[in-house]
Amino acid sequence: MKIPLLLSFIGLTLLESCTSRQAPAEIDSQYLSRIYNQMTDIMVHDITNPPLAARFYAYASLAGYEVVSQHDSLYPSMHGRLNGYPQIDVPTGFDKSHYQISALMAIMETAKKIQPSGSEMNSLQEEIVNDLLQQGFSEETLQQSNGYAVLISQAILDYSRQDRYTAISNFPRYTPQGTAGTWYPTPPGYFPPVEPYFHTIRPFTLDSSAQFQPEPPVEFSADKDSEFFRLTQEVYEADLSQENKEISAFWDCNPFALQDNGHLMVGMKKISPGAHWMGIADIACKQAGWGFDQSLEVQSVLAVGLTDGFLACWDEKFRSHRIRPETAIRNLIDPNWVPFLQTPPFPEYLSGHSTISTTAAYILTHFFGENFSYSDTVEERFGLAARKYDSFDHAAEEAAISRLYGGIHFMDAIVHGQAQGKAVGNWVIQKVKGGK
Repeated sequence: MKIPLLLSFIGLTLLESCTSRQAPAEIDSQYLSRIYNQMTDIMVHDITNPPLAARFYAYASLAGYEVVSQHDSLYPSMHGRLNGYPQIDVPTGFDKSHYQISALMAIMETAKKIQPSGSEMNSLQEEIVNDLLQQGFSEETLQQSNGYAVLISQAILDYSRQDRYTAISNFPRYTPQGTAGTWYPTPPGYFPPVEPYFHTIRPFTLDSSAQFQPEPPVEFSADKDSEFFRLTQEVYEADLSQENKEISAFWDCNPFALQDNGHLMVGMKKISPGAHWMGIADIACKQAGWGFDQSLEVQSVLAVGLTDGFLACWDEKFRSHRIRPETAIRNLIDPNWVPFLQTPPFPEYLSGHSTISTTAAYILTHFFGENFSYSDTVEERFGLAARKYDSFDHAAEEAAISRLYGGIHFMDAIVHGQAQGKAVGNWVIQKVKGGK
């Protein structure tokens, strides 16, 4: 939806009265929060899988960041920092534009094109235009800012089309290995695996998705004296205290969860792990009092790191194809066992939440420091009480161990996922920020 059409919703009297005001020099970063929340809501609506959700956040954020980089020397372009990122010229003929408004519009324009239900962003765009008019920005400024944004968004969308994601549809359908100790679809949905070829797309910073390949998982064995059986027993006997159940539920973030309502399976709306961490970044930016440009940098670097974290993790998932605890426990220990959390539809090793949470914690610690305490309110709108953390590492540790309590991961997948996540986070910061 173009700005002239958006303005048709706003009366002439309002326009004349507002344009006489003195517009603020800087845009409030709360508009970024509103846009990311809307992106998250669209993903929940679309049941967007976790790796793809991270990719959506990354490209939309990069569109906004590119605008900022063209106007604020503190935030250099991602050209030369991200794999294949183009040199994008500053659009000309937009002298009346406001670069932060253009950044907002670029994020929304990209989200509208890249998300399946992206048109749901239109209503928010109308609201933001209305707000900006009331703050004193002129129709010409908004029109030019949008025109600038469209050109930047087109360049970022062109960049996204070159990452090979669209080629995934040409790959053969994934077939379970069918051997002892390998993954097989789990109840109640028996869904096919999510994104078995995600690791084939272009990473943002990694040399390849296999760059931080972990050691192989503990070898499957039905022998009760084996290390694998010990790991399986550990999940079966996990402490399900009330506190540990609350931790598990808080970090569940499973967009594919189903609830059995008698004769009907009902999908439960939940955000992805990446969406949870994007929300944490927003909380941190607000608490630190950071402005628009600085907040957008944090979200952009985080989204890039989340995507590369998923790429590294998914590379291993579809190398080892390891069985989930639910299947192993039912086969080896208790045929009636059900995990506290519903098992996500993809192989077990590594733990994706352990990987990307550790990556996210490393990146956010780089920006905000090691002892940044905060209250995580991200899940409140999904009916879960806020939890307090002394640091991002504290939160990431809890997210990781939640997978054991929830009965969906073995401990070696958690520990090695954390190691991989830290390696990815460090690499992203080195590539994007030069370690500074």
